[in-house]
Amino acid sequence: MSHSYQSIQISVDNAVATVSINHGDINLLDGILIKDLYKGCQQLAADDAVKVIIFESANPDFFVAHADVNMIMAVANTPKPDGKTPSMLQALFEMIRHMPKVTIGKVEGVARGGGSELLLAMDMRFAAIGKTRMGQPEVAMGLIAGGGACTRLPKLLGRARAMEVLLACEDFDAETAAQYGYVNRAIPADEISDYVRALAHRIASYPTHAIASTKRLVNHNEAIAEADFGREYAEFYASATHEGMAQRMQNALDLGLQTYEKEMDDLGNTTDELPYMK
Repeated sequence: MSHSYQSIQISVDNAVATVSINHGDINLLDGILIKDLYKGCQQLAADDAVKVIIFESANPDFFVAHADVNMIMAVANTPKPDGKTPSMLQALFEMIRHMPKVTIGKVEGVARGGGSELLLAMDMRFAAIGKTRMGQPEVAMGLIAGGGACTRLPKLLGRARAMEVLLACEDFDAETAAQYGYVNRAIPADEISDYVRALAHRIASYPTHAIASTKRLVNHNEAIAEADFGREYAEFYASATHEGMAQRMQNALDLGLQTYEKEMDDLGNTTDELPYMK
């Protein structure tokens, strides 16, 4: 690959590309990582030699922690959305969903909030037993999950389980995530790399047109419209700019959110420390 990136590395082996995320202590989904993922995915989508893309992390403890809270707080300084147009983050995730390549997430650490939503945009997800913790903490912060989770999870898990993930604001381990359909399978940590790589190369051995046509048809039948994400982003914007939310997000940062030590703690412990709010 001719491009260089600050937060990801891309390699290709026999039609299988690997995007390895390596961005600070917790792989925070900030402007740098979003920009690199966007450019990297554009590059891979246009590469006819690539049929399958594996997304993984170089960090043994974090896939992607979540979106940068400081970036969310800055949303108040941006124009009010029209309710029809997706955000830049949603556009990135939709690029991943629609590119004519098979996308596979290999989760071996924490993937919450925007990290979870990045995975939800992929075609398949596999989680390491004993290492994976996934969840959506936004509601505890006074936000909604505005990167696609409110739209994708009900279709993926069903209404009741989607509501549990979105409203409980707790961690889900690999086994529970697999039981719910949040991921395809929970795999022993010492086997997941071999399993995912073997699956990726198996798929990559098939004709390109058949892979792309299958994905295109599945996406069509999934029936998620651009306007669905525009509506979700408008709701996210409203929640992020609601009275008192900037202070609540600052409270979370003051409690240690976005530090390695705090992010390694159980999500429920962190959200329970936030003050009661009507």
